[in-house]
Amino acid sequence: MSRGVRSGLFLVSAAGLTALLLWAVADLPDFGHYRGPYGKVLNSVAVGERHTTNVVAAVVFDYRGVDTMGEEFILFASVMGVALLLRNPHRERRQVPVRIQSDAVRLAGIGFAAGLLVLGLYVVAHGYLTPGGGFQGGVVLASAFVLVYLAGDYHAYRSMSPTPAIDVLGATGAGGYTVVGIVSLLLGSAFLHNFGPLGTTGKLASGGSIPFLNVASALEVSAAFVLLFSEFLDELVVRPKARSE
Repeated sequence: MSRGVRSGLFLVSAAGLTALLLWAVADLPDFGHYRGPYGKVLNSVAVGERHTTNVVAAVVFDYRGVDTMGEEFILFASVMGVALLLRNPHRERRQVPVRIQSDAVRLAGIGFAAGLLVLGLYVVAHGYLTPGGGFQGGVVLASAFVLVYLAGDYHAYRSMSPTPAIDVLGATGAGGYTVVGIVSLLLGSAFLHNFGPLGTTGKLASGGSIPFLNVASALEVSAAFVLLFSEFLDELVVRPKARSE
């Protein structure tokens, strides 16, 4: 297939996708005129039923917790697929040049990385009380590790994110989500049914089993993004070993 034909197919596909997106956006309700009945129902019952002030977290980790588990395993399987494709045990590391960064850049990078780490932990811990949650907090936590590479070098980043430890964290997050569901079955409830004391609304010790699912998703998301970045970064600094004759 020639380059011109490929470009033509791309332009036709892009035009069709653009038309569909514009059609969908044109049919959206005006700002402030929500037409979905389920959102209004959840806004009226979620706080009283689950003692969580973040209704989105109650929906994600409770009312439709099984669907969220599927999303967790889609992410887990996707990242494992990337690792299987890119990870090669028969490789040797190149001599990676150490990037010369000024002391000011390093100091600023360390400060921002530490701030992102604390922010990520806060977003995860308060995900069912304020806007945020395990998915968002996991991305913030992963960003803190990437910033170490940007402000420092490859060796500093890899020392903070050893592959075996990241693999274990990712598996713990995905498996931990399922374990919470199995515990609910052992307690005589439906799979992923909210169990445990609901606590006091607005406090960290509230929401029943929602905090456990929230932390599990944070572990999976943060480990997944760190692992993806590590695998792609290794492609730049690792080469296949020369075969001996």
